[in-house]
Amino acid sequence: MNGQELVSSSPRHPRIASDANHFILTFENNRFASELFGQFDQNLKLLEERLHIDARARGNSVVISGDIVATNQARRTLDYLYEKLQKGGTVERSDVEGAIRMAMAADDQLSLPTLEKKAKLTMAQVSTRKKTIIARTPTQDAYLRALERAELVFGCGPAGTGKTYLAVAHAAQLLERGVVERIILSRPAVEAGERLGFLPGDMKEKVDPYLRPLYDALYDMMPADKVDRAITAGVIEIAPLAFMRGRTLSNAAVILDEAQNTTSMQMKMFLTRLGENSRMIVTGDPSQIDLPRGVKSGLVEALQLLNGVEGISIVRFKDTDVVRHPLVGRIVRAYDSTYAAETEEVSQQG
Repeated sequence: MNGQELVSSSPRHPRIASDANHFILTFENNRFASELFGQFDQNLKLLEERLHIDARARGNSVVISGDIVATNQARRTLDYLYEKLQKGGTVERSDVEGAIRMAMAADDQLSLPTLEKKAKLTMAQVSTRKKTIIARTPTQDAYLRALERAELVFGCGPAGTGKTYLAVAHAAQLLERGVVERIILSRPAVEAGERLGFLPGDMKEKVDPYLRPLYDALYDMMPADKVDRAITAGVIEIAPLAFMRGRTLSNAAVILDEAQNTTSMQMKMFLTRLGENSRMIVTGDPSQIDLPRGVKSGLVEALQLLNGVEGISIVRFKDTDVVRHPLVGRIVRAYDSTYAAETEEVSQQG
């Protein structure tokens, strides 16, 4: 949008009066405008903090001023969130954070001023009858799109980036739509040395502690009673990695979580289980390997060997994709920088 551009007003979009670095957005629905701005205008304050602009509410309008690029990012952010409210959604702090990230990414990826995609944010999403999850970072957006088109997807990166949660949400969506007949969840039980027979209880009780994050995501996306019935019927199967050998997994959405703790042989074994009409998702964080010293991570090796193989997508998350508390991202960066410095020091000494 240039300094003289005007956007026509309609019940679905805010009216805009604009000059070079200053414009006013007026929203038709007062209730939605109030929800959009947030309690005590906290969402506008977040815009100011992230984009280094000035955003001041005046009734159902907001006056935005600052750098032309940043103010247009603010406009796209508010326009997207307002439309979300019109469709019956809600606006939380995390939604604002995500919309800001996507607005900034749109400028990074589409630098030509003639590309009209910059005018409106579009984010990939995954939906079930219970819940809709919308991408909050550009990498999450790329991840969800990869899950739609590829039969085997690797999602790797630090904790808190949503890679496991989105994988389970996508699997639940496929099951609900009838694309697959079952969901299979797997995770290496490194702490038990894969010797699950020594743990108390039946198989479900043995592996539940290791699969808790996957269960949490399932219960978020599907009604609890439906999840419980599906587990009982075997439609949702808990399959420890140690018990996957020799199987062919057809018509299923198969998820391997914490894959950095697989050995090379375990990873090869798991990947070759892929059967007809199945989707496989492998998630893990190569910086949090719990294998014994000297044992190579199957995930690290697979990412090297399978890069560029047709039908396989690899999506790498970064600390900037952390969608938990903002402090988590800073913690990840601090650890990563320390490990990088130590690695460089060791290589110099060698």
